[in-house]
Parts: sequence; structure tokens; C-alpha cells
Amino acid sequence: MSSIATGDEAEIRLLNDEDVVPGSVDFKGRPAVRPKTGCWKSSPFIIGGGVAERLSYYGISSNLVSYLSGALGQPTATAAAELNAWFGASSLLPILGGFLADSFTGRFRMIILSCLLYISYLLVHKAKLPYSGIWDNVGVQGLSFLTLSALLSSSSSRCKPAANTLGCSPPDQFQILFFFFSLYLVAIAQGGLTPCLQAFGADQFEDEDEYELRLIDFRVNSTHVKNPFLRIYRVFIKAAKNWKAAAPVAISTEEEAQGILPQKSAQFRFLDKALLAPDGSINEKTCSVADVEDAKSLLRLAPIWFACLGYSIIYAQPSTLFTKQAATIDRHITGGFQLPAASLQQCFISVTITVSLVLYDRVFVPVARAITNKPSGISKLQRIGTGLFLSSTSIVIAAFVERKRLALASEYGLVDMPNATIPMGVWWLAPQYVLSAASDVFAMVGLQEFFYDEVPSELKSIGLAMYLSIFGVGSLLSSFLVSSIQKLTSGKGQDGWFANNLNRAHLDYFYLLLAGISAAGFAVFVCVNRSYVYRRRINI
Repeated sequence: MSSIATGDEAEIRLLNDEDVVPGSVDFKGRPAVRPKTGCWKSSPFIIGGGVAERLSYYGISSNLVSYLSGALGQPTATAAAELNAWFGASSLLPILGGFLADSFTGRFRMIILSCLLYISYLLVHKAKLPYSGIWDNVGVQGLSFLTLSALLSSSSSRCKPAANTLGCSPPDQFQILFFFFSLYLVAIAQGGLTPCLQAFGADQFEDEDEYELRLIDFRVNSTHVKNPFLRIYRVFIKAAKNWKAAAPVAISTEEEAQGILPQKSAQFRFLDKALLAPDGSINEKTCSVADVEDAKSLLRLAPIWFACLGYSIIYAQPSTLFTKQAATIDRHITGGFQLPAASLQQCFISVTITVSLVLYDRVFVPVARAITNKPSGISKLQRIGTGLFLSSTSIVIAAFVERKRLALASEYGLVDMPNATIPMGVWWLAPQYVLSAASDVFAMVGLQEFFYDEVPSELKSIGLAMYLSIFGVGSLLSSFLVSSIQKLTSGKGQDGWFANNLNRAHLDYFYLLLAGISAAGFAVFVCVNRSYVYRRRINI
């Protein structure tokens, strides 16, 4: 038995030596202890919190394009651009949240603060508003302002458009402003929760114990370490000051040729100048070799980040333009049951992801492992590359399906009837949704693993925030493309590619443009993959 003092030293706990996880502490700085049951008590809270947040987020976001272009009376191009801009902000704000967590608050505290931001508005407005039954269905994360804005909109906008009209008159300006205020409030809360919850969950795995890699621990990185951003900032400043000096002698690159990051690498040698003293000697007082290598590891991520932007633009389409497509076709599964347009994301994408993850783990990985002799089957970059290819394929198929839809609208004389149902079965859209979901299984999961593993240990939250920022910038680029293309193509009496009447629009042209952008990104990715040096061994 051994005596171990708790963080406040007010009590002494007697623990068996094997009960303590070496080098791991809880959020109060006390030694992390293995539970008697063999799994950590924190896991239900992490998983439950993530599921509740994602359920509420996707439950709202999947219906937003229909709500914007319907109840709020936004044109198709405007609705798609505004929604993509919000998706972009939601994915970029985690960079700020990850920075604050890694530098100041710690992940645990940032998770608590973000959840309180979600929940506080739920509690306040549930107490003030008489529609108590409505709030019970919103969920733990609240999103109460959005529900209130929907109530205001539905009470003031009641019309039934005919088949040859485009919709109802929009609500007043206050309702629109209140809606977007609510929407971006959710984005701010998500910015703190998303990167920290994911990193906090990944931190539960004990890296040094092969068995513990499959269990969950309660390890939270201490916030009393040297500021990682300050360390990396000093590397770039010192290297810039010494830019005229010769870099230290290059080291052997034998390990790098094997795809391993050695203790001191030869890549980005200009950053090695940060180690130089004014007299040209090596001085690690201000910047250490570890600091320089951490700065190099972040630079290595930049080409991968840029190469994946094409994929992230395509990723933004199922929740916007795919849904608009679906709203125009016959979605009846049986004679009396019709799927809502937004629910196709859940029916096709969610089901495909669930099934594909099982097949990937139980079928694909064992087969790939037998071929490559790697425990993971394929490397993280190979997994990402497969996802990029599937994503490009999905958008090409979407373009040809859209051409078929336009042809049927012309054949049946429905071109000028935007609210009429095109005689086209819902299963026509299944391939583009299924391939989009399959691409996420490879690319999205691969990117999560890649950006978590390839950053310094103190920057795990910011690493996941960098991963999320790919989708944020991609959504903003999608918003920019939609707005710009609509302006360029709608002049001189033309309807434009994103006309409110989708039967006169050309989403097929836009999809083919995205396919070209994605193909270019994939080509860059293949080139970068050949020379990338991992922080860890590829077969990990």
C-alpha cells in the first residue's frame, strides 16, 4: 500500500500501487486512479454529452435550408450562402475555443463553460415563456432562442403557396435578426465545446499501455505547463531574427525516409536557426529542440489542410443543395408515407455511416492488415485519400442525377412550376448521399485521428480545432462560390445557376465545378502524401 496526497492535501487515500495511472492526473491535479470495474466513470458523461450536443445540432441544421427559403422567405442562393457561412463560423470558432482551452482554462473547464452557455438560455427562457411543453422537446443543449424565433415566424407567416408560386412573404426584420442572433449564439457555444470534448475523450486512452489503449482513463493534461503557443511563437521569431545565419548542420534523414519523425528532423531546416545564439553556437535556453520540432510539426500539417478544402466544400452540399434537390422530387416510400426532404440526410447518410463504420472495423481493416502487415490496415493519410476520392465521385454522380431531374421537369412541362413534384423517385438521390457518407467514414475520421496525433501533446485541442477549421473554411468558400456565381450568371434576364425555381437552375454545373476543385485537391494530396513525415510510426 502507498500513501498519496490529494490536490488540496486535506485527506490521504490509501491505494494499491497498480491502481494509479503513471503520469496521469485528474482536473484537480490529483493522481488518476483506475476504477475497480476496469473502465472509467467519466466515459458515460463524455459520450452522453457528445451525443446530446450532436443530436440537437444536426436536428436543427439539417432543416435550416428549408426553413430559410420557406418560412423566412430567403432566395435559394441567399439561403445556401447564409447557411454555409454559419457552418463556416461554427467550424472556425473551435480554433478560438481550442486556443483558450490549451492556453488558459484547460479542456475540462472549457467544456463546462460551453455547456453552461447552452443550458443557461434554455433554463432562463423555459421559465419565462408559457410554451413549456415545447421546450421539453428541445433537448439538453437548449437551442431555445432558435425555437422562440421559429414560434415568432410561424405565428406571423401563414400562407399556402400555389404550385406556380415561389413562397410566402418574409417575416419582419426583427424576427430575421433574432433568428440569426440565436443561430450564431449556438455557434459560439459549439466553438468551446466541440474541440475540447473530442480531445478530452481521446485523452482518456493510455498511450503507454497497449491494454489501456482499449480502455478509458480519466487523464486531463495539466494547465500549469509552459504556454505552447508562446513556445512556438518564439521559434518563428528567433528563426526570423537569425535568417541570415547558416542553419545548424543537417542530421541523418534515415528515419525520415522510413516515415518516422526523429528527435531532430531535417525538414524545414530554416527553423533550426531558432537554436542559434548570437555567436553562432547552439543555445537552447530560449528555444529547445523540442520547441523547434513542435513548430515544424504544425507546418507539416498546412499542405494537408489546404489539399482537403475541396472535400470540405463538397461536404457542405448535403445539408443545403442536396436538400433543395430532394424537396422537388417524389419522396414517397409507400403510397401514404412521404419522407421530408431534410430527413434524407438521416435516412441515407446516418445509416450509411453506422453500417460503414462496422464494416470498416470488422471487414476492411482485417483484410488490409493481412495485406499491409500494419495493425491499422492503412495509414491515416491513405484513409483520408480514399475519402477524398469517394467525395469527388459522389458530387459527379449528383451532377448527372440533377441533369436527369431537369430533363424530367422539361419532359413533363413542369419547368415553370417550381412547387410541383418532379416524377422522379427518391432512390435516384441515394447514390450521392451514400457515397458522401462513405467518404466521411474515411476522410472525416481519418482527419480527426491525423490532426490529433500529429500535433504536440499540449496542443491536442487546437489540433482538433484545425481539423474542424477545414470544414469551416470549406463552408465559407462554398458560401462565396454560391453568391459569386449567382451574381455572375443571373444578369441579362438569366435565372442563374441557383435560381429560386430549381427547374430553371443549373446545380449540375455547380456540382461539376466542385468535382474539378476536388480533383485538383486530391492531386495535391497525393503529392504531399508521398513526402509526409509522421510524428509517430506509420504502423501505429
